[in-house]
Amino acid sequence: MSSALRSVVQQSRRSAFVRSARFASTSTKQATLKERLAELIPAEIQNVKETRAEHGKKSFGPVLVDQLYGGMRGLPALIWDGSVLDPEEGIRFRGKTIPECQQLLPKAPEQVTSLSKDWAARAAIPDFVEDILDRCPPTLHPMSQFSLAVTALNHDSAFAKAYQQGVSKKEYWQPTFEDCMDLIAKLPNIAGRIYRNVYGRGKLPAIDANKDYAYNLATLLGFGEKSEFVELMRLYLTIHSDHEGGNVSAHAGKLVGSALSDPFLAFGASLNGLAGPLHGLANQEVLIWLRKMQSKIGQNASDEAVKEYVWATLKGGQVVPGYGHAVLRKTDPRYSAQREFALKHLPEDPLFKLVGQIYKIVPGVLLEAGKAKNPWPNVDAHSGVLLTHYGLEEMQFYTVLFGVSRAFGVAAQLIWDRALGAPLERPKSYSTAAIQKIFKDKQ
Repeated sequence: MSSALRSVVQQSRRSAFVRSARFASTSTKQATLKERLAELIPAEIQNVKETRAEHGKKSFGPVLVDQLYGGMRGLPALIWDGSVLDPEEGIRFRGKTIPECQQLLPKAPEQVTSLSKDWAARAAIPDFVEDILDRCPPTLHPMSQFSLAVTALNHDSAFAKAYQQGVSKKEYWQPTFEDCMDLIAKLPNIAGRIYRNVYGRGKLPAIDANKDYAYNLATLLGFGEKSEFVELMRLYLTIHSDHEGGNVSAHAGKLVGSALSDPFLAFGASLNGLAGPLHGLANQEVLIWLRKMQSKIGQNASDEAVKEYVWATLKGGQVVPGYGHAVLRKTDPRYSAQREFALKHLPEDPLFKLVGQIYKIVPGVLLEAGKAKNPWPNVDAHSGVLLTHYGLEEMQFYTVLFGVSRAFGVAAQLIWDRALGAPLERPKSYSTAAIQKIFKDKQ
């Protein structure tokens, strides 16, 4: 296929996708999410075949020994179609920036209503999973409880059952889709139960089938009467849903899923990775640092006082939490989206004003100190401040909300991996002695 023809075909596919995503109001019957996915899969399979046929034997970037020792940082090794992270532009979800998503998403109310009702119908969790959570001591970390509950949902896995019955490989995606829909639907009930058990907030209310996912999650946490918090959840769930495939939670889900483990087991692995302090705890660290700063220099401190505190943090051998990113080299657009929300809804909040003040000061300090390739804020520099403003102050629970969000990206990729026949992941590893031997005579 010539490059010109391929360009025309790709543009046609993109146009078709945009048209379908908007669900024209003249349509008499809206396609369900699963029906639309079934329509898209054949073309995507062909797209992958064509890409591999044309580019499969081409070299795709050198591998440095430092990358092997450095956690595979920057190593091109995965296919992940849900989102792509550009160092300068930031995140794109299926080719769309966050502002573009904000423009497009409200234009499909019928689709939102249908999907919300489907999730509400699937939201109940089995009695034995409720029992597991109710028996957990409140001292057990919320993420441990979250992982336990999600893993236990494997008991009713449609994929595990279909696999045992010999389902065709071409049909793997269908029971995987059902599991992923069940997983996403049940997470608010799980998260709400953990929150209320651990923090003594009483019994769970019922899911409202006439409300959307974010409203039900907010209500289960006890904040549904706060319309601004519900709107925050819509924003939070979206911008935290996916961030390429190389982060620990996303990659863990893809890796475990490649073994044909069902989505509950795969996402359980994602949660265990997300619970690590180098991944999902960053917004807690930001909030702790901000409050320490406030207690030290007071509210409404001068720019000079803030600057001195930042320098003291660096000179004390610590990093400024919420600044810098492994890939990004500019302000995280997810930070910008949250800042816009805060400017609209809580412009006078003391912690938000401090976050804004820091935004003006920290990049210059970091550049002067030579401490970061990217001196700009990331998503974690802002999210904790928004949550605490509305009364969700239990920081140990923040990673659970992150986990609920991340399920969307991990689940979507699991479905596509099964639809496209992605293989078992098995990269090659080397010992230090082997590395030394390889380069012994290549000095």
